[in-house]
Amino acid sequence: MAGLAGLAASAVGIAHQLLPRRFTPAQRRAISAWEMDRRWRALPAGKIFPAAVTYTLPAEKLFATSNLVLNASRLGISGATRCASAASGAAVRLLSSHDCTAALRATYTDSSDSLVATITVAVMPSESAARTVVSDLHGLDAGQMVVRPLRIPGTPAAKFSDADRQLSSTASVGPYLILATAGFTDARHHLRIPDGYLDMEMDSLVKGLVQEASSSLGATPPAPSCPGAPGC
Repeated sequence: MAGLAGLAASAVGIAHQLLPRRFTPAQRRAISAWEMDRRWRALPAGKIFPAAVTYTLPAEKLFATSNLVLNASRLGISGATRCASAASGAAVRLLSSHDCTAALRATYTDSSDSLVATITVAVMPSESAARTVVSDLHGLDAGQMVVRPLRIPGTPAAKFSDADRQLSSTASVGPYLILATAGFTDARHHLRIPDGYLDMEMDSLVKGLVQEASSSLGATPPAPSCPGAPGC
């Protein structure tokens, strides 16, 4: 009898080892955070910065009956670079003080090739660090530009420089700080835009680019799964 009892106990132990592993809530959160942290490396650059991005001008601001949907086309993407190389002004200090790891950039133009915009994804060590930098940037003088333009030779963005930036937009999602700036393709320096429509389109353009990158980088990671089981 003792031998049978021992055999049964061994069988239970083996069966328990063969059961699918189950993660605790804390482990799930840790795995999801890890997935978010590595996303800037794991996703193809074209997923973060797609070839085309739509942006919308609201009907009420156009005094129209429907929104105006426009498209921006990607001109080029840069590889990972130092954070200080992708930012300017106070943003350089903020990114450095909060331990920014790397930055990715892409530049787009509108369908008429009259506007150009650069979007930057800065990789921060944590979600709280990214949120803090956004808050600090929002507290700056609205006239300060924080994104360094990415020039793309042989395109409408070939001459896009710091002096050409008209406005900027900032946001964060997970551990990523997302910034964008826009200007004219004809190298007009920063000025007060008298044309309300152009100002509105530039604003919608940068916000559309920020939203697109936020959607890719901020998508909820799939639930952690275990080999041999439908889920944990």
